[in-house]
Amino acid sequence: MATTVFIPTPLRPFTDQQATVQISGANVGEVLQNLVSVHAELRHHLFTPDGKLRSFVNVYVNDEDIRYLSKEQTPVADKDSVSIVPSVAGGAPATGTGALAWN
Repeated sequence: MATTVFIPTPLRPFTDQQATVQISGANVGEVLQNLVSVHAELRHHLFTPDGKLRSFVNVYVNDEDIRYLSKEQTPVADKDSVSIVPSVAGGAPATGTGALAWN
C-alpha cells in the first residue's frame, strides 16, 4: 500500500494534473523522494540543489505540520495523508482605493 499525497494546484502540471498520488515510504522524507522519482519535474519545486526541502514548502501529515513533529523523519503509514502546501506571500499595494502608497 501507499500514502496519499495531496498535490497543490500550482504543482499539478508536474503530476499530470493529479490532485493526489499514492506514494510508498516509511517516513515523509522517503515519500517525498519517491514522489520526485516518479515525477522528476517536482524536484526543483520541492528541494534545493543540495537536496534539502525548500523553506517555503510546508508539509503536513494528517494536518500536523512536520516542523513540529520529526520533520522529514516523521513516520507515515498507509492510512496517513501527506499534504504539500507552498507558502503564499507577496503582492502589490492597491492603487486608487485609499490604500497606503509605497514610495
